[in-house]
Amino acid sequence: MRHPVSAAFRLDGEVALITGGGSGLGLGMARAMHAAGAQVVLLGRRADVIEAAAAELGAGAHWEVADVTAYASIPELVARIRDRIGPISILANNAGHNFKKLAVDTSVEEFSGMLDTHVLAAHNLTRCVLPGMLEAGHGSILFTASMTSLIGMPGVIAYSAAKSAYVGMVRALSTEVAGQGVRVNAIAPGWIESAMLRKALDGDPARSSRILQRTPMQRFGEAEDIGLAAVYLCSPAAKFVTGVLLPVDGGASQGF
Repeated sequence: MRHPVSAAFRLDGEVALITGGGSGLGLGMARAMHAAGAQVVLLGRRADVIEAAAAELGAGAHWEVADVTAYASIPELVARIRDRIGPISILANNAGHNFKKLAVDTSVEEFSGMLDTHVLAAHNLTRCVLPGMLEAGHGSILFTASMTSLIGMPGVIAYSAAKSAYVGMVRALSTEVAGQGVRVNAIAPGWIESAMLRKALDGDPARSSRILQRTPMQRFGEAEDIGLAAVYLCSPAAKFVTGVLLPVDGGASQGF
């Protein structure tokens, strides 16, 4: 099916569920998808944050309080969204957390918790949303991967393992459902200006300098950059794109 260029990057009629959608990269995705015509459902654990974010976006923005690691509650959540708003046709697996510890100091419990939040929670939510997409013969699933999916970084072994697992999940799932109208892709953000980045870099100008030196565009990205990439991957413009890991990093994964 051909789409006019003006419509190829639109998401009209889509219902997008975005985990971790109240701030940072998730909110960047929500803003861009909402602007492209989708109804967006922001999912998070902090009611005040996601309610405020949805209010900022206005009509067509919704919110749900949920913990993605409360696995047994997810089928009911998906059914509630379907009944309130409509079948979920876009899923952005974006929720997650990070901590910095050397491998020898990372406990089994800490490592397991990282995998729970990223890998198991994303799989569980995906498997609950996927039947509706397959029935409709239409859907797009996104995973927020990381620079650590592509290059080695010290002090984040659990996070690196979780984000690298996303790449395998995208490859396997994309081939499994491609013939049934569902596309599966991932975005690997570089260093994006955010409260999390500020927390990591404020007071450490040497680290900021090292990051910028290895980023050919010599600047940090913005949440909007991730949002616009997400719109593209979920839009008709990418109707022949599945199974890809798209770096949005100012060239950092290729730089020296």
